[in-house]
Amino acid sequence: MSETPEIHGQCDPKFERVREAFAENFEKRGELGAGVAVTIGGKSVIDLWGGHLDSKKATSWEKDTLVNVYSTTKGITALCAHRLADQGKLDFDAPVASYWPEFAAEGKENIPVRWLLSHQAGLPAVRKVLPAEHLFNFETMAAHLAAEKPWWEPGTKHGYHAVTFGWLVGEVIRRVSGKTPGNYFASEIAAPLGADFHIGMDASMHARAARMKAAPMGTKPPEGQPSLMDIMMKEPTGVTGRAFMNPPSMARPGVVNTPEWRSAELPAANGHCTARALASIYGCAAGVETNGFRIFSDAQIPKCYEEQAFGPDEVLRI
Repeated sequence: MSETPEIHGQCDPKFERVREAFAENFEKRGELGAGVAVTIGGKSVIDLWGGHLDSKKATSWEKDTLVNVYSTTKGITALCAHRLADQGKLDFDAPVASYWPEFAAEGKENIPVRWLLSHQAGLPAVRKVLPAEHLFNFETMAAHLAAEKPWWEPGTKHGYHAVTFGWLVGEVIRRVSGKTPGNYFASEIAAPLGADFHIGMDASMHARAARMKAAPMGTKPPEGQPSLMDIMMKEPTGVTGRAFMNPPSMARPGVVNTPEWRSAELPAANGHCTARALASIYGCAAGVETNGFRIFSDAQIPKCYEEQAFGPDEVLRI
């Protein structure tokens, strides 16, 4: 049984069970630090935080502590694309190459933008082992993917584009808007909402970032799911291995706690935010006007959750 830290913030009495469950994460599951937030109709009903932002428990988790939300960043990047589509600036059914001419290499000239968003483009990885530092260079990684040959016939299968999603969709955003995806999101969505969410943090924010701790070695995947580590060890040059370990710096222990990771724009993997910020963004995306601002119109909302693909995942093997 772990020590239960003081839980800070506010919780509507109707949702007291959520506060209890949040505390149980510390008591029973060894949680170090966390935040949770829920809004209903634009009103905050839960905004809690507690614990510490480091494994040594030297620094308390504060109201403004930022945490790397990994693939939650993909959803935020997708919202940027949907905003551009809603404004008539981006057509999901147009070829990617119509916005990004270099992308047409290796027979990719007919891949539509929609397949980047739905993980159907066949570009979850680069085959050639890349220099470690390329991970942190957005334009370099986009160029590698523009030159890459698809791993399967685009549109016929889907496979998790674990990190490449951000460079692919992000480069389209850059070509259309003239801004990098991190800068586009900051000016077009985060700033109007006052949301403390960042894709590429300024160095002055690093001290607020939680220090991520890896799951213990030997942690088993959910029942019925294959072990990605086993797959990558057996097939290091296969699509799964390359998707999660190329550039090899992706597999470096503690890389997510480095200044390079925090400062880079990785629009699929390194968004840093508070739970409060994430709740406000998705509340607005669901149709709630916030500070007089809407991310996109009501007509765009159903397009965000239309099913695009179904079947086995070529990368995750599930």
